[in-house]
Amino acid sequence: MTEYGRGPGSEPWHPEDPAHGHQGWEGQQAYHQQTQYGQQAQYGNQQDPYQDPYQQQSQQGYGDQQDHGDQQHRAGQESEARSGHHQVPAQQGYPQPTYAGQPYDNGTWDTGQQAAMPYGAHAPADPYGAQGPDLYGTPEAYPPPQPPGRRRSETEPRPEQDPPREEPEEESHPFFSDGDPDDGDGDDEPAASRRGGGQGRRGGKKKKKSRNGLACLVVALVMAGGASGVAYFGYQFWQGRFGEAPDFAGDGTSETVQVEIPKGAGGYEIAALLVENGVVKSQGAFVSAQEKNPNGKSIQDGVYTLRKGMSAASAVEAMLDPENRNALTIPEGKRSAYIYAQIDKKLELKPGTTESVAKAKASTLGLPAWATGHPDVKDPLEGFLFPASYPVAKGAKPEDVLKRMVARANTEYGRLDIETKAKSLGLRGPWELLTVASMVQVEGKYKHDFDKVSRVVYNRLKPNNIETVGRLEFDSTINYIKEESTLDVGTVADLRKIDDPYNTYDIKGLTPGPISNPGVDAIRSALNPTPGPWYYFVSINEDKTVFSVTNEEHNRNVEQYEKERENSGQ
Repeated sequence: MTEYGRGPGSEPWHPEDPAHGHQGWEGQQAYHQQTQYGQQAQYGNQQDPYQDPYQQQSQQGYGDQQDHGDQQHRAGQESEARSGHHQVPAQQGYPQPTYAGQPYDNGTWDTGQQAAMPYGAHAPADPYGAQGPDLYGTPEAYPPPQPPGRRRSETEPRPEQDPPREEPEEESHPFFSDGDPDDGDGDDEPAASRRGGGQGRRGGKKKKKSRNGLACLVVALVMAGGASGVAYFGYQFWQGRFGEAPDFAGDGTSETVQVEIPKGAGGYEIAALLVENGVVKSQGAFVSAQEKNPNGKSIQDGVYTLRKGMSAASAVEAMLDPENRNALTIPEGKRSAYIYAQIDKKLELKPGTTESVAKAKASTLGLPAWATGHPDVKDPLEGFLFPASYPVAKGAKPEDVLKRMVARANTEYGRLDIETKAKSLGLRGPWELLTVASMVQVEGKYKHDFDKVSRVVYNRLKPNNIETVGRLEFDSTINYIKEESTLDVGTVADLRKIDDPYNTYDIKGLTPGPISNPGVDAIRSALNPTPGPWYYFVSINEDKTVFSVTNEEHNRNVEQYEKERENSGQ
């Protein structure tokens, strides 16, 4: 008998029974510790009369045996085989006693785990005799429990178990490893562990790789690409500074081509256009020739007629010649009639051709909505043929040139935001603001006077104007009506007899539309007039314009103006 008391009600154990978990040596030991406190299994509500407090007793009804079936039968056979005793079958409905555990004899020790055999079953033969099979030699055998004297203490180290299976690490090249020479043999365990000691045997973690192979590869590729880029740009720099770029020789062939240079184009952009059209052989040659230009002039935007196969130096010289620049330059303050005539001349068209196109196709040239639908307007494009330089190639159509001018005007007016700022000045919209700017442009004459001239316009438009009674009285409007440009327009009495909506000596307020095509400076002055009480002005000479508040003061200034004209011989 063991030093542990055997509690009643122990059931047969089997490794396949999920109620008992792992049934090795640890499982049996935990089981004995659980049952050592005298727990009893009862059949119904009756206490087992055969129970010995120092023994374990197994009681099982016939119904329980029927449920367990073959599993209990096999467990009982194994139990008897280990104990060497024959168990008396339990009668149906009555508890059966079990024998106390026997001293260890002939290699056998009774654990008290004998299970009741099904009714009518026979005990197997002694496994240690010649008559029965050796159950310990079969796969179904389990290690028997050990007697107390041979039990392993809790502090005794357990037998080494097989280390947990680890997933194989991805194979890496030695170039991306930590540099450990042992990494190359495929064994990740530290050397100390292989010699029977070290952290590896105590379950320590293996040292992880400190470098990522993919990251190193990417870095290597980037470095290689960077080196290639540096070498390429270094070669380009050396070639541009010290090497001669490919170039043609001479003034080119007899074949000509027109190349349009956009506004603001730089040296390399111009060179690229020339190479594309076969004028020069390389960008480097043209840029180098342009840098060596002794005059220091820059190439302007426009359309150039050039020969193919020209040397870079010849191309630069030809593009610096104004005669080779096919561009139409529109001065500030010019009327639309003047611009139409210049387009006809540039395109070698019959006089009046462009003006006819402008009037017939005005609605298709890109005018904004606020510039259309005004009554009594003499020219719908007046004020929208923006003063600038435009490339005009030979064979171009008049409407294409007009569209480009209108588009430029829309761009400039959008930048100045005239549509939003017009009402803040007491005007009804951007159309009236553009009309004011057109008068400032032709009346001011000099840019440094534009701000004050703009104030005179706004002061005369005021309802309380008693000096001119709401009239502008500008000679420039009379010249617009007569399509002239003269200072001697006649007497005031004669001027007021002219019946025309553009006659500011007769009508009050602004003209139906602009009377010129103003530039940016005039528009800015119309947006920002200088504060002042002036109603009159007269330009004495190029450097002097005199402004006055009253008509008497103005008349004195006019007399001075006449004297200046006589002295200058005009």
